[in-house]
Amino acid sequence: MREIVLEPGFSKHAEGSCLARFGDTHVLCNATVEERVPFFIKNSGAGWVTAEYGMLPRSTHQRTDREAARGRQSGRTLEIQRLIGRSLRAVVDMKTLGERQVRLDCDVIQADGGTRTAAITGAWVALRIAVDSLLERRVVASDPLIGSVAAVSCGIVGGAPCLDLDYVEDSGADTDANFVLTGSGGIVEIQGTAENEPFTRGDFDALFDLARDGIAVLTRHQMVAIGQD
Repeated sequence: MREIVLEPGFSKHAEGSCLARFGDTHVLCNATVEERVPFFIKNSGAGWVTAEYGMLPRSTHQRTDREAARGRQSGRTLEIQRLIGRSLRAVVDMKTLGERQVRLDCDVIQADGGTRTAAITGAWVALRIAVDSLLERRVVASDPLIGSVAAVSCGIVGGAPCLDLDYVEDSGADTDANFVLTGSGGIVEIQGTAENEPFTRGDFDALFDLARDGIAVLTRHQMVAIGQD
């Protein structure tokens, strides 16, 4: 894996924040707690966790226009922010959270592959810090977080399984995949694509084994970041 750094409390004003650095990929994750929920769960007694994702104009080699300036989000952006939201909701008890919403804003400062996996991993730290604040202030009676979640990319590069791909590895991979797992090893989501020839069950098993090892490393980093090492 690349060097992993999860820096909690990066933002002054957010209820929870974390700067996630996977090598040269840097994603700032901020959590905001709102005392309201979307209309589709209003008066249900349950809360909600959602995410927004974006890339800053010079996060890549060439400048890209802000999506706000274009007037719409790209399909890629929508897909990634939905993935982040699904991943975090998998480890939250919405009834215990109560009728409030936590928004996770994941902004890519610098991109070198694996931005979505860094966003998920860092967003959980930001969420954990925000929820800890709710617990300390007795806004919630018990902990709505039922576990941790992290994500890592894997791929077949040059015929060999590879963990935590950077941009060069990802762009030349025969197969690439993203694994979202809980800290206890539960599967939240797996995305896998054969870029050239179809991959085999053996290839998948090798990637999954790598991903489990990678998630274990990321989970340890998360625990250190929140002071539970």
